[in-house]
Amino acid sequence: MVQIEQAIVSFDLFDEFFLCDLMACKGACCVEGDSGAPVTRFEAKQIEKNYSNFEHLLDDRYKKVIERTGFVSVDPDGDLVTPLFNNRECVYTFEDEKGFTKCAIEKAYFEGKSDFRKPVSCHLYPIRITENKDFDAVNYQQIDICKPGRLCGEKTKLPLYQFLKEPLIRKYGEKWYEELELVADQLKHYKH
Repeated sequence: MVQIEQAIVSFDLFDEFFLCDLMACKGACCVEGDSGAPVTRFEAKQIEKNYSNFEHLLDDRYKKVIERTGFVSVDPDGDLVTPLFNNRECVYTFEDEKGFTKCAIEKAYFEGKSDFRKPVSCHLYPIRITENKDFDAVNYQQIDICKPGRLCGEKTKLPLYQFLKEPLIRKYGEKWYEELELVADQLKHYKH
């Protein structure tokens, strides 16, 4: 592991290859899991503020969950997360005409109807960040549903940290990401 400012980064971000293959997985990361996506208090407020901009995309069953639980839930660990339907699907998803599960929050953002893209934890997936008192643990969560992304990444030789450049900058900033690139370069030279 390597530390960059407050983040302790797993070497997996440099060593593993990844490129989402939506054609293969059909958005399974928004459906599978034992908990909703982690959200901050700020993100919860943004979801509530922008809800009317994407509510029309949501299944009525999902809207009922939101009416019952609110815009976020608390998981068994006491963390704020997106609510789930049937302890499975994120309630902020919809199925497009091709049968792919997609984020309604993000669709509204890309259509210029919202100023909030989606929770950063979703944007960073398959990286998971555990925030501790003194540091963030930045780890790659390797799960079966993302096997197509690993295979696609292997073919293109795209390192995980490069695939997730935009959300990593969103989370930690440009300067932090530049330091991450420097570490990646040093590791390449070290291995050769």
